[in-house]
Amino acid sequence: MTAAHAETRHCPALFITAPGSNHGKTTVTAALARYHRDQGRQVRVFKAGADFLDPMILEQASGQPVYSLDLWLAGADECQRLLYDAALVADVILVEGVMGLFDGEPCSADIAQRFGLPVCAVIDAAGAAQTVGAVAYGLAHYRPGLGFAGVLANGVASSRHADMIKQGMPDTLRYLGSLPRDPQMVLPERHLGLVQAAEIADLDSRLTRAAEAVAVTELAGLPEAVAFYPANWVVLPQWLAGVRIGIARDSAFSFIYPGNLELLQKLGATLVFFSPLADNGLPDVDSLYLPGGYPELHITALAANQAMQAALQTHFRQGKRIYAECGGMLYLLESLTNKAGEVGAMVGLLPGHAVMQNRLQGLGYQSAPFPGGLLRCHTFHHSRIDTPLEPLAYGERLYNTSPGEAIFQSKGLTASYLHGYFASNPLAAAQLFLTTSYSL
Repeated sequence: MTAAHAETRHCPALFITAPGSNHGKTTVTAALARYHRDQGRQVRVFKAGADFLDPMILEQASGQPVYSLDLWLAGADECQRLLYDAALVADVILVEGVMGLFDGEPCSADIAQRFGLPVCAVIDAAGAAQTVGAVAYGLAHYRPGLGFAGVLANGVASSRHADMIKQGMPDTLRYLGSLPRDPQMVLPERHLGLVQAAEIADLDSRLTRAAEAVAVTELAGLPEAVAFYPANWVVLPQWLAGVRIGIARDSAFSFIYPGNLELLQKLGATLVFFSPLADNGLPDVDSLYLPGGYPELHITALAANQAMQAALQTHFRQGKRIYAECGGMLYLLESLTNKAGEVGAMVGLLPGHAVMQNRLQGLGYQSAPFPGGLLRCHTFHHSRIDTPLEPLAYGERLYNTSPGEAIFQSKGLTASYLHGYFASNPLAAAQLFLTTSYSL
């Protein structure tokens, strides 16, 4: 069953991009979100691509959940729905790009162009001056038809440095100003990306300082209004009506798409959150969702919480459903070894052991073949596992035919390194948490 919203909505919107990673996209987007929020505006922020960490910072800045915009993972129709729904309530919409403007397939430029979002390029000016203008010119003209709102120089060392950058800016480009090189605005990082927002004690002061810097640039003005068109929406069957899903959520398990939670609720599920770090047992639930995160940073606490491990073992023996992604899967193995060589005894529902590595071990889009159909996913991890368990299936890579990540199943437990995006196939997602199967 489908229906459409009644009318087109117009809302100021801006797509923040860069020539590549590490130019300060998240800092600028978060600063701009905090600035507009401080002006009393309703701000909605999105993150392009598959990402959990940047959205945590952006949520702290904007005060609202940050959803992913990904033309492959979520699909164009879902992205259109998310933007339209945001335009119904927002005074301004901000989208942070992923990597460089034209990196990947689909890329940030594809999103900006498809939805008519004007692009602001953030360029780290360290080690450059007038050449910033040349880089900006390339970004603005590489693809015809891409709306270019202007360029912001980041990490500027002095007023003289700022003058040199402005001097090299082509007259055909709008120069929005610059942000200073300021360690008090820098967002700390670790091996998977930015440090989680909840772990940065002075995050609000960093955001405030960055917002104050943005306030004196031309970026502080509202961007041009963009037309957002109504999307067909689907009234989903209540496949999960009456199902209570326990979701692990704490500093060890926090890689959860807000869109996944929304989809489960639309399917009728009741969501109950618990902490494998702090709780002594499970809530009264039918199924469990153990998302990814940083269990390797908490192996001592996870190993010490034997009451939680016992509760998980009981849930498993009863044949109840468990769906575990990446870090959630590592927690269910027999042991986990961190980069320092420290070993923690984990839950032991899956035979085998995980060891953290110094280099990236898996990255990219894959589709997971589940009973309800293909679920679109991505993978990004720094660990390896050694298990005698034979995989039920393998992920299907988007760009080559080599086997993807292994998908394991044992009784009611399904586990993989893959992070699924549930809206890509609601039936496949629902069946991960049901004790009986449904078919269309």
